Amino acid sequence: MWRKYFLASILTCLLSVYQVGSLTEKQVQATVKMVRNTCQSKTKASTDDIEKMHLGDWNIDREAMCYMQCALNMHKLLNKENKFDYESGMNQLKILPESFRGHTLECMNQCKDAVVTPRDKCIAAYEFAKCFYFCNPEKYFLP
Repeated sequence: MWRKYFLASILTCLLSVYQVGSLTEKQVQATVKMVRNTCQSKTKASTDDIEKMHLGDWNIDREAMCYMQCALNMHKLLNKENKFDYESGMNQLKILPESFRGHTLECMNQCKDAVVTPRDKCIAAYEFAKCFYFCNPEKYFLP
């Protein structure tokens, strides 16, 4: 069931990008929701831990760290070495709404080397996402 929803959401986003060149803020929110639902179901991360991250409390369990790995992986933001894929991030940046681009680029540059534990994909994702949050908490939009 979630696969059908996921594919429909991706197709909608791709068609929208093709037609207008970038996502709208509403489409970003829908994509975040879809990724959140998919990754939370897959990793069994608690809603409490996900919400804590959005409030700046990064004292979370492993499932929530793996949730971030799933989310970053869905957006193709981690490479095979579990580090931030800057080139892919730049490609993703192009489809974000203009209102997201400045602060996202700033945080990408600030956090591009944030992963210090690449041997563990969940911890690596946690390290990058945490850096991304603290770069600009008011504008944080990762799932």
